[in-house]
Amino acid sequence: AVKTVTTNRLQTAGLRLGALELLYRMSPVACIQSLAVAYICGEFDGFDVSAFDSQSFLILLVNGVIAFGLNVASFEANKRSGALTMTIAANIKQVLTVVLSVALWHIPVGAMNACGIALTVLGGAWYGRVEVVGKTSKKEENRLEEGA
Repeated sequence: AVKTVTTNRLQTAGLRLGALELLYRMSPVACIQSLAVAYICGEFDGFDVSAFDSQSFLILLVNGVIAFGLNVASFEANKRSGALTMTIAANIKQVLTVVLSVALWHIPVGAMNACGIALTVLGGAWYGRVEVVGKTSKKEENRLEEGA
């Protein structure tokens, strides 16, 4: 939630950075942070450069392009919809992932988990309804003001 709020504030208040500008400024720091954590955790010790062929490079390149596109889309969605909406959507996504895994692998769901799933879905639906009603009434007010 902190990352979502921070990126929203950087895009909508003060600096008003675009998604690409935000990625341009944040990516080098994120890369350094990831490399530092990988080094501290000892992941460099198991890295074998000789096993890295052209197919591996191509897969890594395609993965990077897809990740870049996902970040641009995510930042634009955050800018347009808001941090709270993005956080609620993330919670719904987590619940749908759980529901899908239950359906695919027949994992038993206890009463407490089922209650949490239901509350999350109902809360997301309620929030969606409040947003739609709020935007509809705001449009109606604007239409009436323009007509008067």
